[in-house]
Amino acid sequence: MTQLEDRQIINLFYERSEQAIEELDRKYGAAVRKTAANILRRTQDVEECTNDTWLGVWNTIPPQNPNSLISYVCRVARNLASVKYRSNTARKRNGQYDLVLDELAECIPSSINVESELEAKELSAAVNRFLDTLSYEDRFCFVRRYWYADSVSDIAEQINGNSRRISVRLFRTRERLYRYLKEEGLLE
Repeated sequence: MTQLEDRQIINLFYERSEQAIEELDRKYGAAVRKTAANILRRTQDVEECTNDTWLGVWNTIPPQNPNSLISYVCRVARNLASVKYRSNTARKRNGQYDLVLDELAECIPSSINVESELEAKELSAAVNRFLDTLSYEDRFCFVRRYWYADSVSDIAEQINGNSRRISVRLFRTRERLYRYLKEEGLLE
């Protein structure tokens, strides 16, 4: 069966056709499951997150009309997986995702007191501006590691590199981000 284009799938959501979920799962189910699995690890949690993602997308399209359906769907999955992760880690830790968060905390420490939504948006905008300064490969590695929580070895495999080189590249990128945020006045 031929996969529908993103716009056709979005139109199915606007028509409130249940086929929209089927088409979305057929086209992007693997990406959603991988995004959730990178954070959650447990198969049962991943499946629950995937189902919650489909419900979340159903409830938000319309009114949302995303330009990039894959990005939108993976963002919903990542947000839901993060909520589930926080719930799960009230009892225990997930070493891989904790490692990702710890790496990023080196340049964006949790001690930053974001007093308002405006400051949070300012930080987000600064990180996006920083990402625009990176080469495609550095940006790809950074986003795959810190947004999708891919392992270093998975990233290395995706770009035909080696894990050590990717680790060094990520370390240097985090250092550059830290300096950038200091220059922007967002870190003390």
